[in-house]
Amino acid sequence: MKDGNSLVLFDFEEGFAIEGVEARDVEIDLVRGSTGRSLRIRSGHDSEWPGITLFPDGERWDVSGRREMLMDVTNTGDSPVSVGFRIDNPGGDGSKNCVQVVEEFAPGEVRTIVAELSATPWLLSPPVEIVGMRGAPGQTAIDLANIIQLIVFVPKPSADHQFTIDAIRVAGEVEEFPSETFFPFIDEFGQFIHRDWPNKIRSEGDFAVRREAEEKELAAHLEPADRNRYGGWTGGSQLEATGFFRTQKYEGKWWLVDPEGRLFWSHGIDCVTLWNQTGTTDREHYFRGLPVEGSPLAAFYGRGTWAPHGYYKDKTPFAAFSHQNANLYRKYGAKRMEVYPEIIHRRLRSWGLNTIANWSSREIYLQRKTPYVATLHIGAAKLEGSEGYWGKFPDVFDPGFRASLRQLLSEREEESGDPWCIGFFVDNELAWGDEISLAQAALASPADQAAKKVFVADLEKKYGTVDQLNSAWGTQHASWEALLQSRDLPDAEKARGDLTAFYTQTAETYFKTISEELSTAAPDQLYLGCRFAWVNDRAVRAAIRFCDVVSFNKYTYGIEELALPDAADRPIIIGEFHFGALDRGMFHTGLKKARDQRHRAELYRDYVMGALGNPLIVGTHWFQYQDQSTTGRGDGENYQIGFVDICDTPYPEAIEASRMVGDDLYRHRLSR
Repeated sequence: MKDGNSLVLFDFEEGFAIEGVEARDVEIDLVRGSTGRSLRIRSGHDSEWPGITLFPDGERWDVSGRREMLMDVTNTGDSPVSVGFRIDNPGGDGSKNCVQVVEEFAPGEVRTIVAELSATPWLLSPPVEIVGMRGAPGQTAIDLANIIQLIVFVPKPSADHQFTIDAIRVAGEVEEFPSETFFPFIDEFGQFIHRDWPNKIRSEGDFAVRREAEEKELAAHLEPADRNRYGGWTGGSQLEATGFFRTQKYEGKWWLVDPEGRLFWSHGIDCVTLWNQTGTTDREHYFRGLPVEGSPLAAFYGRGTWAPHGYYKDKTPFAAFSHQNANLYRKYGAKRMEVYPEIIHRRLRSWGLNTIANWSSREIYLQRKTPYVATLHIGAAKLEGSEGYWGKFPDVFDPGFRASLRQLLSEREEESGDPWCIGFFVDNELAWGDEISLAQAALASPADQAAKKVFVADLEKKYGTVDQLNSAWGTQHASWEALLQSRDLPDAEKARGDLTAFYTQTAETYFKTISEELSTAAPDQLYLGCRFAWVNDRAVRAAIRFCDVVSFNKYTYGIEELALPDAADRPIIIGEFHFGALDRGMFHTGLKKARDQRHRAELYRDYVMGALGNPLIVGTHWFQYQDQSTTGRGDGENYQIGFVDICDTPYPEAIEASRMVGDDLYRHRLSR
């Protein structure tokens, strides 16, 4: 049925047959509320993916020309619940031939899950493939004419949950572009040609106009008067000054304390950098007005060497161009490298921000005008049996792990001992898996893997004979050497005690080694953790033992209720979060969607205000300073997630929200 601009697939009213629902480790029933009936799901936790499957009346749904599928969810339980929503083509398995969204709901929370079906509001007719971009005109996530089932599930629950779903519907319509007139679709400034929006650059003369206007705007919005040179709060209590950043619990909440002993809460932004280029190999026809060789702007051609995913993954090196740097040259001239860093520091203070966060350029943060975090990435041997989105997990038992870290720290002496350096993040979004995955990875690795040798030695010490191990695990290894040579995995349940023990040993060795080396090379800087993205409680417990601050990259709509395992009392910092919208010529919203720039600003404000109310959280770092290239970075990410666009124009809505939070940051923290 249709509801305005929406096509409703399930509203659970009269005519809905509950008998046609396939249920797995859940109890379902229909309940009536003030707005009609909904489907109540009471999930168990005996299976990994308890949930339901809904089927069409016929063979398939055809929702061609629609942009998104939505489902209303209410958490009617007493604890937070993660709810997954999956839309399948034939062969859908959770990673391919499907669209899947998982979102967390606080007790009592009512919200709509939105699953993107089409990357943008535009389709090309006839269809033409556009490569090298996560989101592009004409790109649909799956075959919209052949949707065979919808799955609602709870991912790997550890407790029972209860929630309702309602109004599963598709909405939004796409606009067709004729393919023969679509190319080129990116102008000389890196912007989408076929649409207009506020503050779009239309000529080179616009850059000077914007620069002059912003100079007046920054002069009218100075940093609040109650801040010291680090951005600490001079209007608050004077605490012990150690000359470096540290943590302290004050009035029931965790804080950072700046080098002068003032309360500090890290309100920051990632990727404050001049690195932003897009591939041109095989895509030259996408662009209008690329500079000719020998012209001043030709200096911004380069070679791309980083492409862990996407079109360029196996095509490195590839030709690339930086619209960002070309636009900075147009705006600030040949001395942009002298002028622009100073403008960045002024912007951050004016915008209510006080931290240059991860992935940022040393030539900017080492000017020591804004506190910053440093980052290290350990390039040691990998655990060959492991796998992860960004690569394999490091082998923490290999001697090269500590040696590599020590070498990295020897190259970062400017940050070590620098009062402006809050601390070090080490690594990013590692593949922690579930609580047995790293132990299984060790067993699945070659015999010469250091981690595997340690694990087998531990087992030999515990069991004495391989027969005793075989009895416990239900295996048939002929000898300890045979176990070392084998890459077969034991029954997970029979071996769980040993697997979880070695997982803990691996995690604790990882954090302990880093803590020891940082304590030696940079004793005055904080160890800020590894920026958890996909993680389990066992790994977090290890981080709590050895990190000064535990870090999470948390792409959600709110974190006020974020807590640590076992109600641990330890400071937390958010290394990444963002929201994006498609109303300013970009093709991908990033990991969390907003309706438009005003909504994006509201989501930003609510997220940071929620963090200020969480007694454990000592800072939030937005990802990232500038929009990614419209046509994608090396791995195809092309998210609208900046505080400034590709032409260096600030988004006024985001800046207003940042100031609203930042100008009264410390009073917000104390009062919430």
